[in-house]
Amino acid sequence: MAGHIQDRWYKTETDTDGEDVKVKSDRYGKGMRYRARYIGPDGTEKSKSFPDGKKRLAEKWLSTIEADMSRGQYIDPKAGRTTFQQYAERWVAAQTTDVSTRSGTESRLRLHAYPHIGSRPLGSFQPEQIRAWSRELEGKGLAASYRRVIFANVSSVFTAAVDDGLISKNPCRAASVKAPAMVPSRVRPWTAERVFAVRAALPEQYRAMVDAGCGCGLRQGEIFGLPVDEVGFLKGWLHVAYQVKLVGGHPVFAPPKRGKVRDVPLPEQVGQVLAAHMKQFPPADVTLPWLVPDGRPVTKTLLFTAPDGGALVRNNFNAQAWKPALVAAGVLPEPEPGQRIVESREDGMHALRHFYASVLLDAGENVKALSRYLGHSDPGFTLRVYTHLMPSSESRTRKAVDGMYRAAGEGNDGPQTAQAA
Repeated sequence: MAGHIQDRWYKTETDTDGEDVKVKSDRYGKGMRYRARYIGPDGTEKSKSFPDGKKRLAEKWLSTIEADMSRGQYIDPKAGRTTFQQYAERWVAAQTTDVSTRSGTESRLRLHAYPHIGSRPLGSFQPEQIRAWSRELEGKGLAASYRRVIFANVSSVFTAAVDDGLISKNPCRAASVKAPAMVPSRVRPWTAERVFAVRAALPEQYRAMVDAGCGCGLRQGEIFGLPVDEVGFLKGWLHVAYQVKLVGGHPVFAPPKRGKVRDVPLPEQVGQVLAAHMKQFPPADVTLPWLVPDGRPVTKTLLFTAPDGGALVRNNFNAQAWKPALVAAGVLPEPEPGQRIVESREDGMHALRHFYASVLLDAGENVKALSRYLGHSDPGFTLRVYTHLMPSSESRTRKAVDGMYRAAGEGNDGPQTAQAA
């Protein structure tokens, strides 16, 4: 056995005959009677107390400890007393991902995990608690895709705790626990009429941003961070190497999403629009920290800036320019007096990228090239998002067979022969 059982209600003394006898200790009848003791792999003594009448349970517990140590599966019982929040905060702080990703993870855990499961010790979690917590998230009306991200963050914390030897298994991976299901949704591209209606409704100094989005597939942050010297008017290419993003509420310069620096064809019409914009609204030098709020200062001459000459900030631009334009173009309803404009994720500036993708696919552009222009991680992702926009195989099949029949009908043994057969 890995240790021994101490009976704290009795002690051993030597009587007058020199023999060892058991006598009641000062603790007799008080508190837990048995204490199971053993030496852990780290060389320190560990123990657990059991009440009167539970000696067999104490022995069974010690046997389990001994078996776990022999199999290399030992978990220090005290390690599991660390609460989920205590461990998760250390886990987030140690992440090597970029600052914005780390900030987003911390925010999701703080808002949606800590209030519900943060104070529970890691070692006390059962699948039941994870199912109940997941159901609470669903009851809050959060989107399934967002709940999946939150669930994945919590599961990652438990996986790290398993790796660090604090718990033996991840309760999020139990067979009875299901991650929030991904609700399939299809991208519904805007029509050209809608694109240009929104463009016309924007303040004049921002209208060319629509052309950069729907004509080159740039993301909102990439449009905000587009420097003049990255626009190749003569060569017909646009180099996407920067974006303006918020980190901890502060705007910073950063590479494009996932660091996917890329070159995008610059259509002649879009180039003319950007050139006219520069003439009417001269570009301005903007200095922002690189990657993090206290990063080294970087200065870029940007095509699009805020009214004060600084960098455009997503939240301000959406509230003050983009959403009002959506209302003016009839995309979103006019809000009631005193009410805000309704939220509509599918009608954000990302809709311009979807429009760009739909135009290229309709023109016969291949998925690999489109994926490169959009800065996606791989063509497979692009295919999954936009496959329903590609010309269908059924349409191509019908056209091919109909063409064959039309061609065969020009001879003597055309469709009539096939029908006779």
